[in-house]
Amino acid sequence: MDIRPQLRHYFTVGISIVEKILLLLIALATLIAIGMEVQHVIKAKAVYLSDILLLFIYLEVLAMSRLYVELGRVPVRYPIYIAVIALARYLTLGMKEMDALSVFWIAMAMLVMVLATLGLRLGHVYLPYEESKKIDSTKQTP
Repeated sequence: MDIRPQLRHYFTVGISIVEKILLLLIALATLIAIGMEVQHVIKAKAVYLSDILLLFIYLEVLAMSRLYVELGRVPVRYPIYIAVIALARYLTLGMKEMDALSVFWIAMAMLVMVLATLGLRLGHVYLPYEESKKIDSTKQTP
């Protein structure tokens, strides 16, 4: 009797359970962070751009978690979106203390990430993977 398929099954189920627990923890931690940020805004009685950008980061983390649950994978562009928003927030918070060269390089990093996202998106639209074609052909049109 070959035990390898059974071990593979238990390993796959175990990893799947760990993934679900971690996703739940990520979502819970993100919701707690959102609550803390809203509490901070209420206590300060002011909303700043940095607060809004931080809430967008949290929103993207929740969206990324939802997509992972729905699709079983995370599109690579979502972490890039989070990184771009985080860099925008970093610039917003620290621009006064930064020299022009630092601002330039951070802006260039953001531009590279945005162009990479555009390239990925165009690649998925004009050069889809074979499995993407299969998925798209099974979608029902309304």
